[in-house]
Amino acid sequence: MPVDQHHAAEMNYEFTVGEFDCAVVSDGSFAYPNPDRLFFFNADPGELAMVLKRYGIDPNAWERYVSPYPCLLIQTDDGTVLVDTGGGTLGDHTGKLLTNLQQVGTSPEEIDIVLLTHVHHDHVGGNLDENGTPAFPNAEYVVSQTEAEFWLNDPDLASLKVPDHVKEAMIAFADQQVRPLRERLKRIDDGSELVAGVRTVPAPGHTPGHVVVEVASMDESLLYLVDLVFHPIHVEHPEWYTAFDVDPDTAVESRNRLLDQAADRAALVMAQHFPAPGLGWIHTTDTGYEWTPISDE
Repeated sequence: MPVDQHHAAEMNYEFTVGEFDCAVVSDGSFAYPNPDRLFFFNADPGELAMVLKRYGIDPNAWERYVSPYPCLLIQTDDGTVLVDTGGGTLGDHTGKLLTNLQQVGTSPEEIDIVLLTHVHHDHVGGNLDENGTPAFPNAEYVVSQTEAEFWLNDPDLASLKVPDHVKEAMIAFADQQVRPLRERLKRIDDGSELVAGVRTVPAPGHTPGHVVVEVASMDESLLYLVDLVFHPIHVEHPEWYTAFDVDPDTAVESRNRLLDQAADRAALVMAQHFPAPGLGWIHTTDTGYEWTPISDE
């Protein structure tokens, strides 16, 4: 896998939402094998092949997808919020969050709230440092009550369409990076305000307590869809679920609801696994939705 694909996926990107200073802060990148099967598990192979070709992808040669692993930094007058902590030690190209935070002018000590959108290994891998202590020493670590109950009480991953060793690794990451925070971890309702202008929105299905993040300041808004969508093709085909979705039908329902909301509000949208920086807009079409990346504007 050429290194430059990882380099392209590992960019920081600073922007504003109203009066809030925000940044897409990279923890690195990760190469997913067999992305057609992982990302579009229930897609008809023939239809998927035609769609991939329209996106400039050779369906017979698409062996890996190099995904960004971004975290979202939101700086407000009421506090600094970091959304997720990346993959940590997951791969050769992950674990870069703290270095990249410094590059956007923020130290770990300045983080007031760490929101864990869900307890998957690429979102909680940087919770603790190499000594097993919180990497963000002054922060309140926050997760939805539903998500905490699932992962901290013998999670059932039988419905996932991934190999058993992947399921075992997911549980291991939860044990290593979340369970030690059990007493410190603040459980919130699936839809809660973190600070003024920053709130979570329930988006179950990918995991039981998966949330997306809504940021609003003045007349501007950002909707961070996290893992509600894995690839821009999901905007066009929201009915195609991923092998990582614990409840595919609910995931599709959540996806349709929030794609509609994003298009209706003309909000800036961020998606975890889209090509960096993962920012753009959702527009309605005669047949559904389409994705316009910020780089095309």
